[in-house]
Amino acid sequence: MSALALRSAPSSIIASVRTTPARRPRLISPVFAAATPVVNMDPVERLQSGFKQFKSEVYDKKPELFEPLKEGQAPTYMVFACSDSRCCPSVTLGLKPGEAFTVRNIAAMVPPYDKTKYTGIGSAIEYAVCALKVKVLTVIGHSRCGGIKALLSMQDGAADTFHFVEDWVRIGFLAKKKVVTEYPHTPFDDQCTILEKEAVNVSLYNLLTYPWVKEGVAAGTLKLVGGHYDFVKGVFTTWEK
Repeated sequence: MSALALRSAPSSIIASVRTTPARRPRLISPVFAAATPVVNMDPVERLQSGFKQFKSEVYDKKPELFEPLKEGQAPTYMVFACSDSRCCPSVTLGLKPGEAFTVRNIAAMVPPYDKTKYTGIGSAIEYAVCALKVKVLTVIGHSRCGGIKALLSMQDGAADTFHFVEDWVRIGFLAKKKVVTEYPHTPFDDQCTILEKEAVNVSLYNLLTYPWVKEGVAAGTLKLVGGHYDFVKGVFTTWEK
């Protein structure tokens, strides 16, 4: 399988193609049990019903998993994923409770280090790396991402449609610039597919602007992994920084 590799030099922020196989994060068999869908069920009742099924079919049957978690957490992964309801990383990757410290936002963006503008994301990264000692930072894009479509659709000088969305997805501007420059005649939907992966690479580069991440990568205690989940084709691809 071919994969994308992020160059470390700032002048090469976006990935180039390589043909060596990418090592994939270890996938775990899922422990969740999906609640039985009920037509026209009250939304709040649906939450209660889902928890009751989880408790009886998973929580009560796996004390060896949940008892240690009462004392603390020691996740292996920090996962950045999109807020899209179709792309829950715990479901698609079969991650167990306690295995992944997760941040979800529009288009799975990781902004660069900024002590005043992005403190929510910065604090999550700092806690995961410095306190929880995670070993792998993973950024996962996905097919048909609305945030990526919004980024690619934005026109210079045009007024924003939303209060926050456009300003947030501009984090991926360098990825957009690469796509429109290198694929000017490619159909829009295909450009979006390319941009879904290029935006992940920008986020991987941005992770290296956080001092403790840069130090961990240099010391070999941290690994950066990009991923893309295509829920149309049922394919999950990974590549390493």
